[in-house]
Amino acid sequence: MKISSQFDSGNILVKSAENPLDIQLEINKDKSSDFFQWFHFRLETQQDQLHKINISNLENSAYPEGWDNYQAVASYDRQTWFRLPTSYENGTLTIECEPECSHLYIAYFAPYSYERHLDLVYWAQGHEICEIETLGHTLDKRDMTVLRIGEPASDKKNIWITARQHPGETMAQWFVEGLLHKLLDDEDAHAAALLSQAVFYIVPNMNPDGSVRGHLRTNAKGVNLNREWQSPSMESSPEVFLVRDKMLNLGVDMFLDIHGDEALPYNFVAGSEGIPSYDDKMKSLEESFKSALLTITPEFQDEFGYPKDEPGQANLTVGSCWVAEQFKCLSYTIEMPFKDNINLPDADYGWSDRRSYSFGQDTLAAIVNVVATLR
Repeated sequence: MKISSQFDSGNILVKSAENPLDIQLEINKDKSSDFFQWFHFRLETQQDQLHKINISNLENSAYPEGWDNYQAVASYDRQTWFRLPTSYENGTLTIECEPECSHLYIAYFAPYSYERHLDLVYWAQGHEICEIETLGHTLDKRDMTVLRIGEPASDKKNIWITARQHPGETMAQWFVEGLLHKLLDDEDAHAAALLSQAVFYIVPNMNPDGSVRGHLRTNAKGVNLNREWQSPSMESSPEVFLVRDKMLNLGVDMFLDIHGDEALPYNFVAGSEGIPSYDDKMKSLEESFKSALLTITPEFQDEFGYPKDEPGQANLTVGSCWVAEQFKCLSYTIEMPFKDNINLPDADYGWSDRRSYSFGQDTLAAIVNVVATLR
């Protein structure tokens, strides 16, 4: 029996792997930080035999509440990811499986590899209305890439979408993949309506270094990018510095920052109620966008989510809050679950890469409801 994580986004520490009924593992921390929750490894073993995999020390993980009612995902072909029977007690996550093949991949959520990221970016480039710009480079010397979709004009709105500031939140890039496929479909009516009024600037992966390293929340230096937006630096957070600089150069009329939430079993949005400049227009735009999304898809709800900030109490180091205050625009963080959408549960797959993909397409359609009134 062998357990390996020596691949893109791999993360696991093997403590003991001699007895298939008592495999003992732990999760490595993000570099230079105390964050840990993302795991991704391959089990090579005898098929059709029961295995019990115990991942311990999770009471000290980033979000211990995220393990309650959670089920790990697994795949034989790295294409279809299904849920495994999983339980959590006293800081230990126990995953049970009887592999049908000799090799089985197991992860926190369906991984989104750096190679797939590159495939998505250069697939997009094949469309006439899409241009790639390399803004600069990360600390590990990877490209920071933004896709411009549509023809700029003074009367068009600038809509920005970023994903995966927290690299372990892979559902965010599955979301963007779905959104891009719809936006670049030249027969799609929603895309046509939007591109006649707006230009999109999309950063599919804000944290490529953390993604490859198998981090949960930080970049190569152990920095949480979504706490860097007030004062980023090229030394510690070049990813935010470069994207923020481009925003300041071009302007922003709408911003969506795509994330995943470890604990809450819902899709929801977090707005900008607590920023100093929050006003009736922002509130109206938020309500219009949420109303459209509620109509378009039952995957979305607005009853459960984060507590709303009191007036003037927003954390302006957070991307969506800084953008809302800087540009006085509609700005939302969109959150998806690691667990399942409890309103529409799926025992076999839970919330998944495919559902994230579809939710991205539904969200693009909802933007149609507000695009004309963004300025």
